[in-house]
Amino acid sequence: MFDRRHVLVCLLAVLLVQSSGGQQSSSGRPVLRIAAAADLQPVLPPLLAEFENQTGIHAEASYQSSATLATQIINGAPFDLFLAADLSFPQRVIDAGLSEEAEPVAYARGTLVLWAHNDSRFRSLSMESLKDPALKSLAMANPEHAPYGRAARAALEHMGLYDALKPKLVVAENIAQTAQYVESGNAELGLISLTSAVTPRLRASGHYVPVPQDAYPPILQGAVIVKRPAGTQLAHRFLDFLASAHVQQQLEAAGLAPAK
Repeated sequence: MFDRRHVLVCLLAVLLVQSSGGQQSSSGRPVLRIAAAADLQPVLPPLLAEFENQTGIHAEASYQSSATLATQIINGAPFDLFLAADLSFPQRVIDAGLSEEAEPVAYARGTLVLWAHNDSRFRSLSMESLKDPALKSLAMANPEHAPYGRAARAALEHMGLYDALKPKLVVAENIAQTAQYVESGNAELGLISLTSAVTPRLRASGHYVPVPQDAYPPILQGAVIVKRPAGTQLAHRFLDFLASAHVQQQLEAAGLAPAK
């Protein structure tokens, strides 16, 4: 259950989106409004620009945790397409009767990594670094709101480390904020998305190791088209674009493996 502050944040976000106008940009082009999981923040902008160049459709994305976005959509935020970091939050939108689909469309698979600064004492980084008693802080996303947070908690539990590390956790609202925490030095290590770890900034300032994939459930990222007459066809066109071989290659280079 969300606390009062979280509900107010969601309502404010709904009002901001609603105040942004209709379904056309200032240039008169049709607008596709996308609710995008935070791990897509480093990935989507060039794809949105390429999509617009190909189709003439202007796409705008709002990035938050998947839980926050699902709540906003259910509360009436006028998004046309929901690109989540798992399948459960799009399913909530379906269960609320806000989509024509019976189940989410898996468009990619996320990867969880352990990241450290190059100038930290964890230069020889490995999963064993989490067992170092000198470790002071570990950043992770909130498992209640963020699928990568669920994966991080599952990995720590799989290693038998969650209870021991719980007092050292620095919990962020979403995976993008988790990367900010560890990159800024507010945490020594961070369990972040590969999409964040391979950005030029984090590549230059740190290094990472993949978390073994058998340590956490697969992070299948799901999409659902929101039932809005003005944007349904636009959303279908973007999903087709996202599923194309060319774009799937770009997603993989940015840290998102094919869903299948």
